[in-house]
Amino acid sequence: MRTRRTTRTIVTVVATMLLVGSMAACGNSDTGGGGGDDDGKIVLGFSQVGAESGWRTANTSSIKEAATEAGIELKFDDAQQKQENQIKAIRNFIQQKVDVIAFSPVVESGWDTVLKEAKDAGIPVILTDRAVDSADKSLYKTFLGSDFVKEGRLSGEWLVEQTKSATGPVNIVELQGTTGSAPANDRKKGFADAIAANPNLKIVASQSGDFTRAGGKQVMEQFLKANPDIDVLFAHNDDMGLGALEAINAAGKVPGKDIIIITVDAVKDGMQALADGKFNFIAECSPLLGPQLMDLAKKVHAGEEVPPRIETEETTFTQAQAKEALPNRKY
Repeated sequence: MRTRRTTRTIVTVVATMLLVGSMAACGNSDTGGGGGDDDGKIVLGFSQVGAESGWRTANTSSIKEAATEAGIELKFDDAQQKQENQIKAIRNFIQQKVDVIAFSPVVESGWDTVLKEAKDAGIPVILTDRAVDSADKSLYKTFLGSDFVKEGRLSGEWLVEQTKSATGPVNIVELQGTTGSAPANDRKKGFADAIAANPNLKIVASQSGDFTRAGGKQVMEQFLKANPDIDVLFAHNDDMGLGALEAINAAGKVPGKDIIIITVDAVKDGMQALADGKFNFIAECSPLLGPQLMDLAKKVHAGEEVPPRIETEETTFTQAQAKEALPNRKY
């Protein structure tokens, strides 16, 4: 009898433990963005545009390193510059019930549906580096990144100052970033608004190089064939400008002298070209957003209010300034 009672007691205890465990598991599955509940870590799902440039590589490294330092579990996805890949990744993050979603949008349009899915799931979204054109600002908590219009405007204002004594036309070609992306749209606008101050400044050709060196070289070759009298190149990032250098050299022209070159980003390779006199001016766009992103992830996960837009602190560089800054450049 003692043996039977002992057996019954053990069965009862085990059954009770299983019931309690089952209830606890059900409770966790209903917590919405509860991806980090098991070990107390915040789980951040991040979808990156791709690896199209030195800037993007530095941006990815900053995010990964900052997540480790902040004790945040990072689920990272590379969209390879395709919006459909990015939407799929965001939906996967929703299914995994991460705590926070962040992404750098490939293009500005077409995000409302998937952002609403994240909102309905109770998962806050942070936009990094690039914005979206959604009219419903409640679909994301904040945007962290640069003022791309300002970058374009500063580039144009520098050119206006440099060409103020010009009496004839100054022919400009423009290497745009990825078509439909926020930096391409905004840098183009800022630059065009600024150079309007000097009627001699004319954009004679403008085409996308997709933010890549290969694209910059290919499009610049086309520009040089169609427009033999190019005075200025405005490239939306350093990588396209670096690609364009090859085409300019091959055409027998001297970059930085025969053709004034203005770019955006200020990554090491671009800064070296500026210091060497091959570029003439760079408007900075810092990729080191990781620490700020992790701080924001913690705040939105805790339900704290954050500003709708947070800008990164940036500057501009001339050739002399690049020589001074280059030895301590982090990216």
